Amino acid sequence: MESLIYAVLSMGGIGLFFAVLITLANAKLKVEEDPKIELVNDLLPGANCGACGLPGCGACAELMVKGEVGLSACPVADDDSKDQIGKLLGLSHEAGEKDVAVVLCQGGLKNVSIKADYDGVKTCLGSTLVSGGERQCAYGCLGNGDCCVVCSFDAIHMGEDGLPIVDREKCTGCGKCAEVCPRDIIEMHKESHQVFVLCKNQDKGKAAKEACKVVCIGCQICVKKDESGGFTVKNFLASVDHSKYGSNPELPTDKCPTNAIVNVVRASE
Repeated sequence: MESLIYAVLSMGGIGLFFAVLITLANAKLKVEEDPKIELVNDLLPGANCGACGLPGCGACAELMVKGEVGLSACPVADDDSKDQIGKLLGLSHEAGEKDVAVVLCQGGLKNVSIKADYDGVKTCLGSTLVSGGERQCAYGCLGNGDCCVVCSFDAIHMGEDGLPIVDREKCTGCGKCAEVCPRDIIEMHKESHQVFVLCKNQDKGKAAKEACKVVCIGCQICVKKDESGGFTVKNFLASVDHSKYGSNPELPTDKCPTNAIVNVVRASE
């Protein structure tokens, strides 16, 4: 009996010793967190979307307070939030134009040719690895909505035609949808940019038209009709240089034979 009592007391003493040791170590090694970190974190969106390249808003707030990243580190925070963070940290903030996602493809189910029935994993990445999915165009949207899944702001949805539709008002410009697209058909552009060649197909005209009705065929009509020099054609595909073309909402030509050039704002109205 006595040996049992001694054993219990010994274990209790050892436990008490380590408890005191841990308490002293915690007090000695404790790192006081700058209260500004919590204040900055409260001003950030709180979506933990990873657009800043960090694990979450808390990590971004900590680096902002330490001065290791600037206010632009979070592309999602609005100008009002950045103004408040700037005042808190003594940083200046210049309001800038936000980026929005643009889907450079019109190859929905009504326009694109179908080459096979795809019965694999219903993700864009999965269908890319299995013969490139069911659609004939090897450059266009795969239609499985990976972009919608990663959007933390409910700003992109799959339409009835099997193409993602971006809500430009909700879009925060985080760029996650563009990162996850295996075909790179989603790009981030300034909100004022409205006119785009909604196509990525680089095949020659005949092969391109066999794949999709609204494909760019590299005919160069846009290049000839636009006096600003904002349109170029490379690898049978036209593209817009908005630094030259500017934010003119008007189309450079009404003669695009496949309607591949689109004012995305007007088209959504």
